[in-house]
Amino acid sequence: MTETTGPGDDRDPAEIVVPIAWLADRLEDPTVHVVDVRDAWEYDAMGHVPGAVNVPFDTFRDREGPDAGTLPGAAAFADLLGELGVDRFDTIVAYDDTNGVFAARFLVTALVYGFADVHLLDGDFSAWKRADSAPADPVENEPVAADPVTVEPMRVEGPDSPIIGYDDVVSLLESSADDVVFVDTRDADEYAAGHLPGAVRFDWTEAVDPDTRGFRPKSELRDRFTERGITLDRPVVLYCNTARRLSHTYVALRWIGFEDVHIYEGSLTDWRDRGGGLVTNAEQQ
Repeated sequence: MTETTGPGDDRDPAEIVVPIAWLADRLEDPTVHVVDVRDAWEYDAMGHVPGAVNVPFDTFRDREGPDAGTLPGAAAFADLLGELGVDRFDTIVAYDDTNGVFAARFLVTALVYGFADVHLLDGDFSAWKRADSAPADPVENEPVAADPVTVEPMRVEGPDSPIIGYDDVVSLLESSADDVVFVDTRDADEYAAGHLPGAVRFDWTEAVDPDTRGFRPKSELRDRFTERGITLDRPVVLYCNTARRLSHTYVALRWIGFEDVHIYEGSLTDWRDRGGGLVTNAEQQ
């Protein structure tokens, strides 16, 4: 059976990324809420982590506004979680079945809207089902009946928010600040077709351990980021196309100790819409 930890791995179960064993020990804790970010049909047909409520990816993205696919708004997100019985002060653990990339987007969204005690499961649903540290019956098939609660809308603003916008990006690029590193979390072909000036590339999948389906060990992640000039002493701005893939890299960086990490929420969709320029020079690693 596959575990999500390896020899010499120094992960702290209280951090933004939590091991399978940590969650398995807390399934009966009423203050710990598990959020399944897969599609509803997967949740229903394939089962889910015991006690998990279903929050499909499309339900926490704006589907009707001018910036479809971006943040849903404070009121909509508060209503969504309130209907599922998730209070702002509860512990939330999110997972998907895609190496955590969709669950990471949920985590970032929750942080923006003031849910501070949010964690990503280190390993996805497939990893959970086969892990030795999972409970004897790791999968539940019945939907979870939630007791709705009232959650007041809020949004974290200013320096405490992980979000920066177009004007901030323009200002940082124009200042030619050598200490700020822009990180493109897309694949090599996308990067070659056009990226922000000076951006280095770190494909979000590079942080994934193919054996555990969770994150690579901290030491390995630090080495991989350092190779690209992404170091603790430099502010980091992440982008992709629609802020999904960058969310996984955001969690990875926060987990290994980066504090000055921001995400360009609109990413290249917003950048192109506003006429922002891109460069197509050879990959910068």
